[in-house]
Amino acid sequence: MSSAWSEHGSDLRSIALSVSWVEISQMPSFKCQSVLFDMDGTLVDSTRCVEAIWGRWAQRHRLDLHHILSVSHGRRTVDSLREVAPHLDIEREAMRLDQEELESEEGIEEVKGAATLIRALPPDRWAVVTSAGRALATFRLGCAGLPVPPVLVGADDVAEGKPNPAGYLSAARLLNVAPEQCLVIEDTPAGIQAGRAAGMQVLALATTYPASRLLDAPWIQDFRHTRVVSTNGQIELHAE
Repeated sequence: MSSAWSEHGSDLRSIALSVSWVEISQMPSFKCQSVLFDMDGTLVDSTRCVEAIWGRWAQRHRLDLHHILSVSHGRRTVDSLREVAPHLDIEREAMRLDQEELESEEGIEEVKGAATLIRALPPDRWAVVTSAGRALATFRLGCAGLPVPPVLVGADDVAEGKPNPAGYLSAARLLNVAPEQCLVIEDTPAGIQAGRAAGMQVLALATTYPASRLLDAPWIQDFRHTRVVSTNGQIELHAE
């Protein structure tokens, strides 16, 4: 009996070692010169706030909230409105929604591990590229206790929002870093598409959508198990 157990135990240890090696080998790891973060759902958990505001708006206009949320995450307010309510005065509705967002702190907090990750990066080697306006981005970062980076590209800085890559390309130019040397961190399909269209590396967060909706991008749940090594202008980011 002990001999049989020894044999099976050896097999089990071999299997465990094999599984551990596969899991470790598949952990995302990147080398870059700058990190470009989306904001909502990536650095800032604003889901409760955003969904509450859209919920009130949908109720006023008798529109389907589920459909609105399915297309609005990661996109500029004006772009979402054009898709879900083209019959309304888009500019006026966008202004009203944006103003309500600037007055709501409901449930806003950092995505787990975001502050620690940011502190580990060189201050001139990261940026925020968001579908929110600059004022709202500054407000929400502050609500979450996160710093506002020197380079912040918002909805009002680009003619077209995500999935158009203009925002990410603009941030790369402002940081004086080639697109292929940038790592984009995003939580939505539109953002992932924007990063890829910019020719950048992409890491996804499964905060807003399940991993199955993240377009086969390498993904992590949050930043609690990430590690940054920065030497001579080169950044290495590892998920552990």
